[in-house]
Amino acid sequence: MLVVKYIEKIKCSNLKRFDIFEYAARQNRNIFIGDNEAGKSTLLQAVDLVLTGSKAKVEALGLEALFNRDVINHFLAGDKSLDQLPTLEIELFLNDHGNLNLEGINNTERRICHGLKLVCAPMDDYAAEMQQALANDDALFPFEYYSIHFSTFSGQSYTQNRRFINHILIDSALIGTEYATRQYTKSLYDANTDIAQRHQNNHAYRQSKAAFKEAALADVNAGIGDFDFAIRNDNKANLELDLMITEQGIPVAQMGKGRQCFIKADFALQQRDGATPIDLILIEEPENHLSHINMKRLINRIEASTQTQIFVATHSNSVCSRLDLHNAALISGLSNIPVSLQDLPEATANYFIKAPDNKILEFILAPAVLLVEGDAEFMLLDGMCERILGITLDDANVHVVSVGGTSFKRYLDIAKLLNIKTAVVRDNDGDFDAHCVQSYGDYVSENIQVFYDSDDQRSTLEICIYQDNTDLCEAMFSEGRRTLSVQDYMLKNKTDTAFKLLTEAMDQLVVPDYIAQALRWINE
Repeated sequence: MLVVKYIEKIKCSNLKRFDIFEYAARQNRNIFIGDNEAGKSTLLQAVDLVLTGSKAKVEALGLEALFNRDVINHFLAGDKSLDQLPTLEIELFLNDHGNLNLEGINNTERRICHGLKLVCAPMDDYAAEMQQALANDDALFPFEYYSIHFSTFSGQSYTQNRRFINHILIDSALIGTEYATRQYTKSLYDANTDIAQRHQNNHAYRQSKAAFKEAALADVNAGIGDFDFAIRNDNKANLELDLMITEQGIPVAQMGKGRQCFIKADFALQQRDGATPIDLILIEEPENHLSHINMKRLINRIEASTQTQIFVATHSNSVCSRLDLHNAALISGLSNIPVSLQDLPEATANYFIKAPDNKILEFILAPAVLLVEGDAEFMLLDGMCERILGITLDDANVHVVSVGGTSFKRYLDIAKLLNIKTAVVRDNDGDFDAHCVQSYGDYVSENIQVFYDSDDQRSTLEICIYQDNTDLCEAMFSEGRRTLSVQDYMLKNKTDTAFKLLTEAMDQLVVPDYIAQALRWINE
C-alpha cells in the first residue's frame, strides 16, 4: 500500500522578512498569494532548503541574505551580548508515515511528532572570537561563526545524501539558465532513484568511460609516447552533471522558456508505474512564460494530481481560482500569520473556479476596494474621486474592481474573511430597499458598506448623472437625437457616454451624492 508523505506544518523564525511564521499546510494543494516581497518565494525556498539538507546550498545563498534584517539590526543596536545572538530556524512537521528516524521532541513545540529542521546558530567554540568581533561600535554581525545544521525531530543529523521526502522545486524565473536546468534535472533524478541506485549508476558510468578510453583512444594514445588522452572521471564530470531531459529526442534546455516550464512541471507530476512517486512539488509563479492555453493545461495537470502535495506561489487569477480558493493562503507583509481561505463558502469558491476573467487577486491584494458593476462606473470613478477628494484613487490607495452586479456577494464573502475595506457602488434597479438594503444585510459591517441612490426613480448611474447634470448632458448628447431622448440615449450607450464625459466634461460634472459618499467613506 502506497504511503502518502506530506508536510503538515511549516514554522520559521528569523527567516528573511519573517521574525516568526507558522503555516498549517493542506495535504494536496497549497496556494500562496500575496503582493511582491510578501514572502511567498521565501516559503518555497525554506521548504526546499530543509528537504534538500544541503549545507552548500545554504552557504551559496548566504546567511546574510537568509537572516531577518530587523533582528540583526536590533541585536547590533543593543549591548551585543553573546547570549542574545539570534538563531534562524525552519521546521517542517510531517505526517506520520512510519519512519521512526523522524519521530521525536527535537522541535520548538517540544512534543513527539515527525519532522525535519534547519538551524543556523552561533558556535560556542568561537565565543572569544565573536566577543572580540562585536567589541567595536561599528561591529558587523558575526555570520562567519554560525553553524548550519540539519536534523530530524529524533535528533539525528542528515545531509543531502539522505532524502526523507522526494521533492523538486520549479522556479520559472530561472527557467532557461544552465544552472537551473542542471539543478532541476539532478533533483528529478534524485527523486526517482535511491542512494543505492545512484551509486550503482555512477559506477557503471565511470566504467563506460574507462571502456571508451580503451576502445576508442587506444590507437591515438599509442602514437604519442609518454602522454595519454583520457576521459574526465572526477566529481565535475559525473553522471548527474551529464544527464539531461529530452522530449522526442530534443533536449528540454533547447526549448523556449514556456515549453520548458510546462514540460518540467508535467514530467514531475507524472505517476510512472513502478517509480517512486514525487511526494512534493514546489512551483514558483508557473504563469511566467506560459501562454493562456498552456497555463490552462498546466492547471488541469495539477488538478489531476492526487498523490503529490503541491505548493504554488502565484500572481495569477487563473491559478489561484481554478485550483480552488479553499487551498489559498494570503501571505501579507503586514502580518506573520497567513490568512487561509479554507472557510470561504463552497458556492463562492466554486463560482471563482468557473467565472471567466475574475479579478480575484486584484481584489484580495488591495488595501481598499470600490466594487462597481459596469464599465461606465469603472471609467468615471477616478475622475469623480478627483472632483470629490482632490486626489486620484491611486493616491488614496483605493482599487476599483468591476465585477457585475450578480458577483458582488462572491467578492464580499472574501472581504468578510480577509477584512478588506470594501465599498459596493451599485444601481438600485428601481427598488433600493430590496436590491441594496435587504440583499446585503448579512454583509454590511464596519469594513463593508453599500452605496446607492435611495430614490427608486433614479435607478441607474446614467439617470442620476443626467438629472444632476441636465444642461451639460443636453449640450453634449442632444445633437442628432431624433427618436431617443438624451437620457434614453445615455442608457442605451453607457460606455460611450461615460467615455465622452470623462474626456470632455469631467471638470464640470456634478458627482451623484451616493458615489460621493462612497468615495469619502473609502478614504477615511
